[in-house]
Amino acid sequence: MCYNLKYKKVGINVEKIYIFGHKNPDADSVCGAITLSNLKNELGMNTEPRILSPINKETEYILNRFNIDTPKYLNDVRVQIKDVNYHKNFIIDENKTIFEAFQMMNVNAITGLPLVDNSGKFKGYVSLKEVASEMIYNENLHIDTIFENLTNILESDDYIKFDNHISGYAHAATFDDETFINDVKIDEKSIIIVGDRETIIKHAIDSKVKLIIMVKGKKLTEELRKSAIANKVNVIMTNKSSFKIARVLCLTNPIKSIKRGIDTITFTIDDYLTDFKEETNKLKHTNYPILNSQGTCLGMLRTIDAHEVFRKKVILVDHNMRAQSVDGLEEAEILEITDHHNIGDIITSSPINFRNMSVGAVNTIIYHLYKENNVKISKKMAALMLSGIISDTLLLQSPTTTEKDRLVANDLAKIAELDLNKYGLELLSSGVSIEGLTANEIVFKDFKIYKVGEYNMSIAQVFTTDFKLFEPRVDEIVEELNRVAKNHDYKSCVLFVTNFLTNNSYLLFSDNSKKILELAYGFEDVKEGEIVKGVVSRKKQMVPFIMGAIEHS
Repeated sequence: MCYNLKYKKVGINVEKIYIFGHKNPDADSVCGAITLSNLKNELGMNTEPRILSPINKETEYILNRFNIDTPKYLNDVRVQIKDVNYHKNFIIDENKTIFEAFQMMNVNAITGLPLVDNSGKFKGYVSLKEVASEMIYNENLHIDTIFENLTNILESDDYIKFDNHISGYAHAATFDDETFINDVKIDEKSIIIVGDRETIIKHAIDSKVKLIIMVKGKKLTEELRKSAIANKVNVIMTNKSSFKIARVLCLTNPIKSIKRGIDTITFTIDDYLTDFKEETNKLKHTNYPILNSQGTCLGMLRTIDAHEVFRKKVILVDHNMRAQSVDGLEEAEILEITDHHNIGDIITSSPINFRNMSVGAVNTIIYHLYKENNVKISKKMAALMLSGIISDTLLLQSPTTTEKDRLVANDLAKIAELDLNKYGLELLSSGVSIEGLTANEIVFKDFKIYKVGEYNMSIAQVFTTDFKLFEPRVDEIVEELNRVAKNHDYKSCVLFVTNFLTNNSYLLFSDNSKKILELAYGFEDVKEGEIVKGVVSRKKQMVPFIMGAIEHS
């Protein structure tokens, strides 16, 4: 017999690379993820743009206008079971024999197997210890299996078959003929293991036993063969000895028949590896069946293999601070960063490509990457890059705007066939409405977290054409800012309401921000809704001023 039972571990597809901007993404961040992903794919990579939270109205306007699908949401990049090189297909049908299960464990040097039904659904787990117990301690030799299993394990091609299913108790004819006939009760549920003892064979056939197994190549006489056929008695002739038959006969039973211990702990492919390790450290088991969300068993993960992982590959756009990035970033492999902000706190285990330029928008950098790689910029990609630049530079009016931004914006407007100023005003106006938004949604429209020494602070920014639209809601917005600051232990929590027509901002802030803002901007007694003239850039006019005030407070 030949058992093809050896399986190899099969790895997952590790080529997919996720490209994404920061949490609470603005237009430059989302457009940057899409345009950079398009560039990387043109260069032969397999990337996909993602977002870390819902897009704002301004970004929605851009994507709808140019008929671009919104990137899918990326919850986190933590290592999941599906990212682990677990033993796929290390499963066995519950109706397969104990012998086949043992063979599979032995060939693959594993100590257990998940059992599945004919549709692949998980039905339980059997260990090598339980198989050994069945082989050693099974004394009653109850057989409940299919005829084919018996002929396979007994290595027989000489048999008389009437029943597909064989169920009964086995008896070895070890007594003399008279003692066996008088003292051993046999009937139609009996299985007799016998040599060439014609008297006992005749007695078994007359008793219409379920099966006669003839050992050491012994054959039925012609008369006994005719009698077995007439009485519909199954007969198997094998070259094995009585001793060997007795040892392997119980192994013809289905593996599901083995008495098993406590319920097995399973995991799904979407479970996190850290949770798996924490749980298994308590349980101290060796093997764990792996299921999908429908309960289909995909294989088995051994604790000793849990370190063989394929970390998710990512490229960061428009940020390089951990607090602003995807959850679980420390478990991913960062390949590249493209950003135009100050250098943050992200640490990588190996050198990466880090493109950082002092420009007003990340899409200005991405434009240069297209040019450097001689990749043609399509009309749609030009429109997205231009939109990102307009959004982040307030139509090239922000103090962060550089000459590079202006040159790139004008070139992109020509490629996209757009009037820069007309489209720019339409774009900036698309995201200013706060009608129907809750105070929480207003605060988190464009919300970023920054680390200052041992503290965290947050700076949010929204745009408007008239601060009067916010005045009726000042109290509820301030209440929300206080709630956020308290719940997250922020040293400061400020919302800048920026009028892009006048290039001024209005301050709304948590109570603990009052003295910090006074120090940052020279107020004697700052009030909610206070105007700070000429302040529009979070990167140059908000973050460094408030950080400095916290450091010196």
